[in-house]
Amino acid sequence: MDFTALQIFKAVADEGGISAAARKLHRVQSNVTTRIQQLEASLGTKLFVREKRRLFLSPAGELFLKYVDQMLLLSEQARAAMLGDIPRGVLRVGTLESTAASRLPPLLSRYHEKYPAVRVELTTGTADALVDAVLGRRVEAAFVADCRAVDQLEMLPAFSEELVVIAPRSHPRIRRAEDVRSDTIIGFPTGCAYRRHFQAWLASGGIIPDKVLDLSSYHAIVACVASGTGIAMAPRSVLETIRATEAITIFPLPTKGAVTTSLVWRKGESSPALRALQAEMLVSKSNNQGIRTNLVEA
Repeated sequence: MDFTALQIFKAVADEGGISAAARKLHRVQSNVTTRIQQLEASLGTKLFVREKRRLFLSPAGELFLKYVDQMLLLSEQARAAMLGDIPRGVLRVGTLESTAASRLPPLLSRYHEKYPAVRVELTTGTADALVDAVLGRRVEAAFVADCRAVDQLEMLPAFSEELVVIAPRSHPRIRRAEDVRSDTIIGFPTGCAYRRHFQAWLASGGIIPDKVLDLSSYHAIVACVASGTGIAMAPRSVLETIRATEAITIFPLPTKGAVTTSLVWRKGESSPALRALQAEMLVSKSNNQGIRTNLVEA
């Protein structure tokens, strides 16, 4: 049994005869007859009965047609997926926790509405870990902050994040790195792009922190800052998603603190599902009006 035989069977069933099916398929009648006979022999049953010079499906043929319809549909779907016509399947995407919390929900909501046949699986991690995951093909693409050019990767700018310093309400005003000389620094583990920016800002004031607390959740970071444990650097957008911000003070960086988050993927390895996500990002970017902020700065 092959798909050609199934297509011939389907045509004969739809057209009600060998001659009409042969015309539809651009085949000679003898070839169509032979393929139907071979199919019936392989199944061990008659698929058609003849009545008044017309072929009708037998009970076995009626049952078989239901399966043939499903198989031919799956065949078309598989072909379309390989040709890039229809995004479907699993799309594994890496992301920073901040991006997952503040930026991706509306983007993925629109994506799922347009492409319901795609299941997106998200993995969070630091910028360095996400790049390694893309290079190692553990994820197909990842949203990475401040990604350096890598020969094996392509990238599409996605979001611009403003980094701010957050401190307990009781903390004196922060204008420069020297103002946090004695503070404990709270941040994501080594490999985080925002941590590198924080360290560079501190280094600009000659500060090498001797008290560092590594955490892997912005909710935990904000909670620790609010309790007076230390200070941290975070994207302004992610603070909108955390309720505890009323217990902290936000200080804008004296120097420009904008960091670009890009979607990165391996060169030449873009699936239909990933291309659809890239297209949706471009549409979203053109319509983006920015994130409204209710946060109060110092």
